Amino acid sequence: MPRVGILDPQGKAVAGALAALGFEGVDDVHVGRVISLSVPAESEGAARASAEAMCRQLLANPVTEDYLIEVHASAESAA
Repeated sequence: MPRVGILDPQGKAVAGALAALGFEGVDDVHVGRVISLSVPAESEGAARASAEAMCRQLLANPVTEDYLIEVHASAESAA
């Protein structure tokens, strides 16, 4: 997601469109992207650490973007 304070023209456009459609009271709209990864790892912590490293080194621009990592067990590991 764009960092707070960074210009987000897509967010502004979506906010305007929502207001035009009658959705009132939506103040803060940010448009980002989702990257879904399948990361084989020994543990949730290891998967999170790997994803964190990927974000820092390639997937996110730390100057303009914030990111959120969610770890979900695969169907295979949950069985």
